[in-house]
Amino acid sequence: MSHRLGTLIATYLEPDLVEQIAAVDPAVDVIYEPDLLPRPRYACDHTGTPRDLTAAEQSRWDRALAAADVAFDFDWQAPAQLPQRAPNLRWVQATSAGIGAFVQRTGLDRTDITFTTAAGIHAVPLAEFAVTGALHFIKGLPHLRAQQSAHRWQRYTTARLAGRTVTVVGLGGIGRQVVASFAALGTHVTAVGRPGGSYDLDGAAAVRTTADLAELLPHTDVLVLCTPLTPLTEGLLDAALIARLKPGAILVNIGRGQLVDEPALIEALRGGALAGAALDVFATEPLPADSPLWDLDNVLVSPHSASTVDTENAAITDLFRDNLRRFLDGGSLRNLYRRELGY
Repeated sequence: MSHRLGTLIATYLEPDLVEQIAAVDPAVDVIYEPDLLPRPRYACDHTGTPRDLTAAEQSRWDRALAAADVAFDFDWQAPAQLPQRAPNLRWVQATSAGIGAFVQRTGLDRTDITFTTAAGIHAVPLAEFAVTGALHFIKGLPHLRAQQSAHRWQRYTTARLAGRTVTVVGLGGIGRQVVASFAALGTHVTAVGRPGGSYDLDGAAAVRTTADLAELLPHTDVLVLCTPLTPLTEGLLDAALIARLKPGAILVNIGRGQLVDEPALIEALRGGALAGAALDVFATEPLPADSPLWDLDNVLVSPHSASTVDTENAAITDLFRDNLRRFLDGGSLRNLYRRELGY
């Protein structure tokens, strides 16, 4: 490129990662103002605690946005106004895999800006959470914890995951990793994709579509949801499908809370129709203090954190650096967001 590429880093990154981005090419002009960004609450936090900027600081942030040709993450103040505040912006590298609902809500999907997602970055930690959630209930960890608290030594019979049927819904990077992880533990995995999709998976005993869920659920021991939220998947696991789940089944949701009819799920858990649910996502986040899910012994509540590991920033930076090189060379970007599919 003949001119400098204004590269705005719109979320906190460690200084060494910022240097790695700057080193991609002499044309890369990094714009990084960490004192104007939300303060991270924990390692690899891309939301953070917003700052109250002074007039001078706000002017600096406005200038940073105006100078951006590309951005690492969205504007934390008013993302819907990106086309006006960052008129030169051509591409945003998101730090999340699921941005469909966000760009639709903000109207950014109706702009000419190109978006790439962090798909695949979180696949391993989310698959690990899915396996942990299944084993938590199958190996009787709530029972063991209660026995330990009571200082009670009483031998008992546990169960095993191997040999069970696991149904994985959503076959993107996360879903494929979930399929492989459960298959490696000796389960029979049914992989479920969208109708019309084509999938080549290692470890899946069968590949079906969401149209087959009513047939599959009565034979499912562990159901893992890892599909993105789209108009086609919202409310996917409704009350009728929850009722068709095999008695004693376990639900793991690492997709989005809106995939599930939450009141129907709560009733199934209360009544013992399901053995347990390991949930990283919820219909309303943060999970309201009066939600029954907090207090059910057969529910494992994770505060939408199963994907966040201490190596996340480095992994997303590697993806961004690769995409930045491709952008500069006029190549195809990885993880391109497809407006027509919503992911």
